[in-house]
Amino acid sequence: MTTNIPSAAGATAMMLTPAGQRAGADSGDPQVSSAVVYKENGIHVGVWQCEPGGWPIQNRGDCETATIISGKGRITDADGTIWPLEAGTVITLPKGWSGRWDITETLRKVYVIVA
Repeated sequence: MTTNIPSAAGATAMMLTPAGQRAGADSGDPQVSSAVVYKENGIHVGVWQCEPGGWPIQNRGDCETATIISGKGRITDADGTIWPLEAGTVITLPKGWSGRWDITETLRKVYVIVA
């Protein structure tokens, strides 16, 4: 559910909804919050935030492109290639991707997922 709060300029601000610990987490306590902006026909657009922690991903079931808004971390591909994450980084994780997320500073991203 998306909650919008009117601002003084007539725009809207989005509130993130807490969703608990990231499924599959094996380090830290990565608490997740998110807000869905759009969801239709296998396309999901939203804002996601996660506190420090890490988890593996095996054979991703969809494709995601995201822009990191704030925070820090890294993604490690299954072949060991490390991709730093920080504000301004744009990433694409294709369907079938395997690797690992490790967040070191609460990270926020805007994402588009296509099933």
